[in-house]
Parts: sequence; C-alpha cells; structure tokens
Amino acid sequence: MDLEENYDDLGKRILALCEGETDQVALMATIACEVYAADSRFDWVGFYRSVGNDILKIGPFQGGHGCLTIPFSKGVCGAVASNEKPLNVPDVDAFSSHIACSSSTRSELVLPVFNRSGELIGVFDIDSDQPAAFLAEDQERLQAILDAVFRQLP
Repeated sequence: MDLEENYDDLGKRILALCEGETDQVALMATIACEVYAADSRFDWVGFYRSVGNDILKIGPFQGGHGCLTIPFSKGVCGAVASNEKPLNVPDVDAFSSHIACSSSTRSELVLPVFNRSGELIGVFDIDSDQPAAFLAEDQERLQAILDAVFRQLP
C-alpha cells in the first residue's frame, strides 16, 4: 500500500481506533501497528518514550528489534527529543551521531510527541531500508495524526 494517496484514510482509521482511549502505551501500540502496515517504505515504526533524565526508552513498535535506551545526546531520536523538532534524515550514514539499531536502515523520519500541556512524552521513529524514503508530506501528515491523538492527553 502506498500511503501518499491514503493519509486521509489512515488518519480516520487511527482516530476511530483511538477514540476515548487515554492510556499512552495503548495509543502508541495502535499507531505503530497502523502506520507500519500502511506503507512498504516503512521498515521499522515505533515510539521511544521520554522517561526523565534526558533518556528515551523503547515503547511499542513494529519491525525488528530497536535500541532499548537512547540518550537525548545521541542519534536522530535523541536530537528530536532535545530540540523538540522533527527530523527527516535522507541518509543516516551522513548523520554524525546516528545510532545503528539496525544495519538495514538507510533513512529515518522522527517526530516529537507532545501531550496537552506541550510536554514531550516521546518521539515517533520511522526507519526505511530505502535512501531518502520520506517526503515533506509524510512528516506533515504523520505529525498531524500524532498531535490529534496525543495532544488531548493530560
């Protein structure tokens, strides 16, 4: 399935599945599952949760194994957590502090996840085994879905 033509359907499906749910882990698991299945470009999809002390811990994900712990000072996920801004990395080998959780990853899109108070609760990480796999539309549409689900939570 090619997501570029189906973001509206994906957003509606995720919002319907998540309606009324307030448990962050349940929401993360549902979103990771739906996004992973939505597009063949996505090789690994998951969340890293902010657990304090500038540390991210792996959360619900789909795909192979991920790194268990990522400090805010390392990798694409750490950079997004510390800057609270999305990053689209077309070539992970060119990102100086990239953490190779999987040797097949060629490009990565990481988005910050905030609650209603604007506090960072984690990051949403999508890896691809294709170089330059992510478009500006992927970043914009997925961030909008994340905001619609998580910015309602206390």
